[in-house]
Amino acid sequence: MITLAGMSHLTAPLDVRERVAIDAEALPGVLQRATEAFGAATIINTCNRLELYLSGIHEPEAALGFLATELGVDRDVMQRHFRVAYGADAVRHLYAVASGIDSMVIGETEVLGQVRAAFSATVAAGSDSAMLSRLFHTAIRTGRRARNETAIGERSISASSIAAQQARELFPDLARASVLVVGAGEAGRLAAEAIVAYGATRVTVANRTFERAEALAEALSGTAIPFAGAVEALRSADIVIAASGAPDALFEDAAVAEATTHRDGQPLLIIDIGVPRDFHSTVRDVPGVSYHDLDDLQEIASRNTEARASEVAAVQAIVDQETSRFTEWWSQLQIVPTISAITDRAEDVRRAELAKTMRRLKISDQDRAHVEELADVLTRALVKQILHAPIATLRERGDRDTYLDTARTLFRLDEPVEDA
Repeated sequence: MITLAGMSHLTAPLDVRERVAIDAEALPGVLQRATEAFGAATIINTCNRLELYLSGIHEPEAALGFLATELGVDRDVMQRHFRVAYGADAVRHLYAVASGIDSMVIGETEVLGQVRAAFSATVAAGSDSAMLSRLFHTAIRTGRRARNETAIGERSISASSIAAQQARELFPDLARASVLVVGAGEAGRLAAEAIVAYGATRVTVANRTFERAEALAEALSGTAIPFAGAVEALRSADIVIAASGAPDALFEDAAVAEATTHRDGQPLLIIDIGVPRDFHSTVRDVPGVSYHDLDDLQEIASRNTEARASEVAAVQAIVDQETSRFTEWWSQLQIVPTISAITDRAEDVRRAELAKTMRRLKISDQDRAHVEELADVLTRALVKQILHAPIATLRERGDRDTYLDTARTLFRLDEPVEDA
């Protein structure tokens, strides 16, 4: 049915994952060579996992050997960090990945897009098959079910997302809020992008290097100001994202208190994610100020992680249910040829015996046609009744190889039909 060979953050450290990552430009060629070797293949290639899915059952040595050659790594690396799974285990694993419960961050949303992109790349490379198509389409459906029917994707976990969430809670209409970003590094950029994604449109950026402030402001459709103007800009800001990287605090409590006197009672939200911090922790005591530093955000993240973890069992139930549906579909695919073979064999025997019987009858041609018509109806009905119970049993229990093998043996389906 399905063979999976791969590794993830659960089986390999970062330095190994870096070594085996496949360049995006090289991926189509790898997929095509995998298709030549195995018939059809899909590869999920992200910073946290590299997984090869193949149609059919293939020996571990073949799958891992192919990857070792393509990745240019020793076989011992493959043996230590890569795992091989088959059938329902492989299906269940992919569904868990798509649902976000096999991720480094439980419930992450990006992984579902990565699963979808992996199969899109497969189709583009011409390395898909009916089996892989159904597998990945049902994996995407499972991932959507997990997020729609449970809270696995709720409650932000990253600092930037939590910062945006805090902003939206304090200012439900972010389009009317003024955002001051102090520091144009990665931390400030990610938090600012998250808040803009939630609807903020009035963004001002201050950075020690004005050119970097301009670049970030342009990306956020905002305005850049000189770094020296950051304290003055506090007066008109509703939300401050501070991540300057300065060695000492940039904003004194007194300056913040003075800025709040210009706000007509409106709250001031300060997200201080700089290391060291850009504000003194005592700023949280200033009236009208809502202050969060990295420790505060991490505490929220921990609570959110616990809340997501409590949903894992519910998601696993969905994964198990969808895995059963897939294996049932696969079983039916296996059963259909056997049922067709049984009915074909029975029909061949019926026709042969009917012809033999008609040759023995000493009746006129006119009577022969009538008798043959009646005999045809009778024998068809008899065969149908006789086969009804065996075929019904196969449909109910044909997922077990024993039943399929027994049926083929009992009806001698793999032996040639004897001439009548």
